[in-house]
Amino acid sequence: MSKHIAIHPVEDFKQRSRSVLNDPGQRKNFRGAMDFLQAKRRAQFPDEAELAGLRELGAAIRRYSLSRLPQLLEQLEANLVANGIQVHWAQTPDEANAIALGIAQRVKARRVIKGKSMVSEEIEFNHAMQAAGIEAMESDMGEYIVQLAGEKPSHIIMPAIHKTKQEIAELFAREVPGVSYTEDVDALIQIGRRVLRRKFAEADIGLSGVNFMVAETGTLCLVENEGNGRMCTTVPRVHIAITGIEKVVEKLEHVPPLFSLLARSATGQAVTTYFNLISGPRKPGEKDGPQEVHLILLDNGRTQAYADEALRATLQCIRCGACMNHCPVYARIGGHAYGTTYPGPIGAIISPHMLGLDSTYPLAFASTLCGACSEVCPVKIPIPQILVRLRNEAQARPDTDDATLRGSGSARTASGTAIWNVWAQVYSRLGLYRLASWFMSRGRALSPTDQGAWTRSRTPLVPAPRRLRDLLKERQQ
Repeated sequence: MSKHIAIHPVEDFKQRSRSVLNDPGQRKNFRGAMDFLQAKRRAQFPDEAELAGLRELGAAIRRYSLSRLPQLLEQLEANLVANGIQVHWAQTPDEANAIALGIAQRVKARRVIKGKSMVSEEIEFNHAMQAAGIEAMESDMGEYIVQLAGEKPSHIIMPAIHKTKQEIAELFAREVPGVSYTEDVDALIQIGRRVLRRKFAEADIGLSGVNFMVAETGTLCLVENEGNGRMCTTVPRVHIAITGIEKVVEKLEHVPPLFSLLARSATGQAVTTYFNLISGPRKPGEKDGPQEVHLILLDNGRTQAYADEALRATLQCIRCGACMNHCPVYARIGGHAYGTTYPGPIGAIISPHMLGLDSTYPLAFASTLCGACSEVCPVKIPIPQILVRLRNEAQARPDTDDATLRGSGSARTASGTAIWNVWAQVYSRLGLYRLASWFMSRGRALSPTDQGAWTRSRTPLVPAPRRLRDLLKERQQ
């Protein structure tokens, strides 16, 4: 149903960004959506002291969980296995897809119904299944819309936020058999519901994401609003959950603060409609539930972030999307411009570990470093500091202590290196500095009017006619 969309953030990022910036309608839609989400979040946190305390607690839980990540993952696996859940480890997206495909082929599955899962987007699960002749159908309404349109999600919480109701109405009338054009939102929801209800009953496998994993009890927690997550994990005879290794917490009591932060930060709700706790397959005597439950734990660059204490905070993320909703850059260019599964500020700091800094370094520079993202992050990820670190890594000299990530030094160019070497020589030698400043002040008329990105929105830089040292010297005479 959906086409494969290649990811090329380096080559196409500027072009995609300009395309959105030149589309007033899309810019208006995103601005309106972001303003709406910001207002809903503010309404959920009227008490600043309560918000500050809850954020500190959430950040402490995530930092503590990550500090014990290896031990907690071992404990989680042991308790999941004891509960009857089969655990699989995948280092790469290809390995994760191969594991899922192996399960599907063993049970002779022809159809997979999916709940919301950004990790499945990360590994391009749908395309891997379809290449093997297995239908993979999205059941989250937003995900269903973008799949029907052959697009990628543009937001991690609201995948189809970039589409208007008119566009969705046209899409349904064109792609869903027997459907007439209507802009009535309730009618559009019912159209999607009728299609998806049949798919739940027909599916051999249900796939879901995971919001939190509890090590001490071997429990998978799934947060959702539409009920499709509960249907995916109970109706099909096999349930496959897939998530990143960082989603583990030690105790069940660690989940409620994170859940409160997630719901209120993501969609401005006090609580979501459904909160699912999955601790095993159907037991003898039970009337519903899957016969098999599998969990695929994915690395895909997460251990690279974990190994560096300065970058480990990236893994604290609970995928609420608040950083996107408050980012002035994301609000103007939207999610598709980034060209990555995770757009916005969180995507800029996590994508380099998944795809390599050589493929994603422009995203680290697509930020004003205003700090809005870190101010609203419910688990206090220092996103601007991490962005600066990634910028330095992108410019780092190869084979030095500054180049620690896969793809470090990718933004470094011969001309740029030469310019900075000259600059370093001039500014480290007093005689050269005095001579250079004298020539710049006297030759100011030769300053170019086109100074690249600077002069796209600013007047050209022109040296002053008199150096500061000359002015001071005259004043002392």
